[in-house]
Amino acid sequence: MLPKTNFETTGGCPWLPGSASIGAMSSSIRRLGRLAYYAAVLLAGEPLMAQNDPGAPPPPALTFAFELRAQVGPPTEIGAVTHGRRRIVPILGGTVRGPQLNAKVVPGGADWQIIQGDGFTELDTRYTLETDRGQLVYVQNAGIRTAPPDVMRKLLAGEVVDPKLVYFRTVPKFETSAPELQWLARSVFVGIGERFPTEVVVRFYRLE
Repeated sequence: MLPKTNFETTGGCPWLPGSASIGAMSSSIRRLGRLAYYAAVLLAGEPLMAQNDPGAPPPPALTFAFELRAQVGPPTEIGAVTHGRRRIVPILGGTVRGPQLNAKVVPGGADWQIIQGDGFTELDTRYTLETDRGQLVYVQNAGIRTAPPDVMRKLLAGEVVDPKLVYFRTVPKFETSAPELQWLARSVFVGIGERFPTEVVVRFYRLE
């Protein structure tokens, strides 16, 4: 069993400098956040179980599935709400390319964000994909984005920052009626994201 951390009770990332508690969060975001943490530990090559028990089986692999490139518009600022600063970033379109899926991003989605005082951001991104064969896939991609406060200020202001300075991770869920795409809905994925002034790039990995 993986050890409990403050991440589970406060919503923060205790192992990242500059992260902070994000207060009350919905139970679904908490579960997704914990899943992102555990998947990130595996991705970083830190098999905690193996460290504690040499006889434990090896951790599951993460396999690259596809890369999403989404064009985004200027955010709509809602302002201070109960749990932070709310803003909505529209998704204008984009592409999905990779060994397991090729599609386009249908315009009309958005990222409903909550931003804390130090820039720590909860992401709740929802959009639709249309595959090359015309199949539709609904995506709800929850995640977090954090960096030192000065980096986050630049990123949120629309300035260019080095993606390596930003911890941007997501845990997507997929829904589709296409029989041959049910593997999307029946698999666990972790996304590694990069934010640019007019584009978001997320690389999705399937947990085997």
